Amino acid sequence: MISHPSRHCTVELQALPSRIGQVRRIVSAQLRYWHLDPLIDRAALGVTELLTNVHRHARPDKTCTVEIELVLDRLKVSVRDHDPRLPVVGPLEDADTLATCGRGLAMVAAVSESWGVRPDGESGKVVWFTLPTTTPSSVRAGSARPPRRQVVEKPAHRFTEVEPSVDPRRPEHTPARSAVVG
Repeated sequence: MISHPSRHCTVELQALPSRIGQVRRIVSAQLRYWHLDPLIDRAALGVTELLTNVHRHARPDKTCTVEIELVLDRLKVSVRDHDPRLPVVGPLEDADTLATCGRGLAMVAAVSESWGVRPDGESGKVVWFTLPTTTPSSVRAGSARPPRRQVVEKPAHRFTEVEPSVDPRRPEHTPARSAVVG
């Protein structure tokens, strides 16, 4: 079931790999509809990581609900599942550098403004993250980032034609021929 009130979208699904890609496309399309294109990559990455965690760890089933909500100047993305166990996040410094798992929530934390987890009664939990929808004033004022360099268009340099020099001692180049008899 998908609901699309003005600033709210809910998707219920089984967190299977094929469905995760579908939800990522739904989230991207919804953000385009809301004219929040700059948030698409971070929101898609975050929701992918949260759904992958449901797929890998949730019990008794993989049923979950993804909710995206635009509240004031924040986009909140949350995933609700039926497993009451809260995720355990260890320090990244202790992680094996060659490990292929265990960094999902750290990536969510890195791309989001804030994130968290809360119990959902006795039958599950909600893991969420937020993204700012507006550019902070410090970035707009240019204090957080150096100002863009002015690009000055310059005319292209013209190359002068040079006549090839002919060396009478060297034979003229002949085109290559195929060695295959045909």
